[in-house]
Amino acid sequence: MTTTPIDYVHGYSAHETRRLGDQADTLAQLLHAGTAYPAGSKVLEVGCGVGAQTVHLVEASPEAHFTAVDVSAASLAQARVRVTALFPQAHVTWHEANLFELPFADAEFDHIFVCFVLEHLAAPGQALSALRRVLRPGGTLTVIEGDHGSTFFHPHSRYAHAAIDCLIQLQAAPGANALIGRALHPLIAGAGYDDVTVRPRTVYTDRSRPGLVDGFTRNTFIAMIESVRKDALAADLITPSDWDRGIADLHCATADDGTFHYTFFKGVAISPPHR
Repeated sequence: MTTTPIDYVHGYSAHETRRLGDQADTLAQLLHAGTAYPAGSKVLEVGCGVGAQTVHLVEASPEAHFTAVDVSAASLAQARVRVTALFPQAHVTWHEANLFELPFADAEFDHIFVCFVLEHLAAPGQALSALRRVLRPGGTLTVIEGDHGSTFFHPHSRYAHAAIDCLIQLQAAPGANALIGRALHPLIAGAGYDDVTVRPRTVYTDRSRPGLVDGFTRNTFIAMIESVRKDALAADLITPSDWDRGIADLHCATADDGTFHYTFFKGVAISPPHR
């Protein structure tokens, strides 16, 4: 089976690299809690990108052996530099590959970790099915995804929601899904995994949590929405004035009287006996 990856909607700029790092570092405790792998175990990280999540995987499981895969050679190069700088003794190998055509033997890995990848695919269920081939029976799959429809904030603004909806529409146009978090359980179960458990991981920010206001609301979420301005306007999804008002209203959620809420979903499952 061959599936051509969809272009990454956020692009590969230095700004996006910083945003991914801010996101991973800010949310590490929330998203990676409960994820650790035994010494000597073989772990595949699919869609490692610039290594923003890889460093946290390595930190939590320093004696595991990681294989990090991405379709972008440039991102892999950045990931290698990032991980080596922080953990020079880490056991990580790097592969440029399409997740539908992984160059690994059947049942080669004990665990697979997938974070913020499925939302960018036109066939996420097929991707999860394809990953079963390289996961040993009884091995674990961990999947983390967001859901942009889970966003709400104070003060409320229809213009801000319209700006967010631009990103949702841009991802949907080629077949991807920015609302995939809510569908995680049926996707994993439908791909043939056993013992599927999905739980929400909620981010809530207000003035009492300045680190999250800056690290997540401002530097992760709003920065993500701002990055698609050109594409949103080119697609006639919104007028320039409504876009600018929407972004300004989103920033109001970072003020002293503002609040912001977003939900991620983390799923864990077991690979059944191969048939």
